[in-house]
Amino acid sequence: MDLPALHILPKPGAPGSSVLPAPGQRGHATGHPFWAIGFRPFYLLAGVLATLSIALWTAQLADWTGGSTPLRGPFWHAHEMIFGYAFAVIVGFLFTAGRNWSGQPTPSRSTLVLVVGLWLAARILVLSSWPLPAALADSAFAIAAAAGLGRPLLAARNRRNYFFIALLLALGAANLCFHLAMAGHIALTAPRALQTGLDLLLFSMVVMGGRVIPMFTANGVPGTRPERRPWLERASLACVLALLAADALDAPLSVTGAVAAIAATAHCARLALWQPWRTLGRPLVWILHASYAWIVISLLLRALSSIDLLPASLATHAFTIGAVGGLTLGMMTRTARGHSGLRLEPGKLETAAYLLLQLAVLVRVFVPLAAPGQYLHAAIASGIFWSLAFALFTIRFWPVLLGPRLDGLDG
Repeated sequence: MDLPALHILPKPGAPGSSVLPAPGQRGHATGHPFWAIGFRPFYLLAGVLATLSIALWTAQLADWTGGSTPLRGPFWHAHEMIFGYAFAVIVGFLFTAGRNWSGQPTPSRSTLVLVVGLWLAARILVLSSWPLPAALADSAFAIAAAAGLGRPLLAARNRRNYFFIALLLALGAANLCFHLAMAGHIALTAPRALQTGLDLLLFSMVVMGGRVIPMFTANGVPGTRPERRPWLERASLACVLALLAADALDAPLSVTGAVAAIAATAHCARLALWQPWRTLGRPLVWILHASYAWIVISLLLRALSSIDLLPASLATHAFTIGAVGGLTLGMMTRTARGHSGLRLEPGKLETAAYLLLQLAVLVRVFVPLAAPGQYLHAAIASGIFWSLAFALFTIRFWPVLLGPRLDGLDG
């Protein structure tokens, strides 16, 4: 499968080039810039949620809250990271990319306010004792997001990206199953619903990673020639789909472990063809390669956990912190800079955020392996590093996301 390049950002003539507006963005800005395009509110709110939610969860783990906390347990912690944080970043990204892909407008102004309002309502309601309204708000958000992306893609007959409409609906369905499982209304367990959400995130990331990482590497690191081999592209995506199916069918651990091992091998080969070792001097590029490397590591750890060589939670956190956290942070930085007219060169705060996130995942995964008795301390330290990373992102991009484009255009 020779996947097309993701045209959310044009090829810059040199590192640091700004981007031109997509056809749906041309024209001078009208109204408050915060509601001009999807990445602005969703990236800012995702940054705030990532900072505060993990800070609160870490305080709860460390028993610093005196038993008083709005978080109700590990399942809800996982839910908010998957269906709160990651889902918000995906929607913000797709509303922005969809405008470029289709040349049609995606939700903005009052329509965008409505979609964001549904997401915010769900985040508030999950902290309440009202499970049904929380489930309804979360489901309405997924449907609204799919409709907001689907309308321009269908109008432009942009068939190669119809997949993302299905992805949003699938995430919404997994989210609804989680709510119903937690309320005891269906036989499906909450962990299976969460694992389905993680598998959907994994598939979306390997699809998007295959589109953007080679392109950004070639554009941002002179002299690199990332390769994509059709047979390996097909194999790497097929492995992840097989893993999703195995989890959905509750296959034996021996089966999921074997599939994870094969997937780790395929994605390691895929990453090697992108020449990650040549990106170390370009933080905006190496963060994407490092995040993809954590996909490989998480798959390998999952294979090892299937034969009881290590706890399954280490594989989960290698994926959620290293891969999901890193890739979303890197793409939020890049798209926020590019679509605000800033140079595609990260400043000290962004680079520090990237490094803190790598420290968070290294501590969370490898300290418990080396010293199992330090598991709790490793989790607390990792949470602090994560919260600091996203606090730096939020502080740096708060004025960018609230302010107008530097060129005065809408978007």
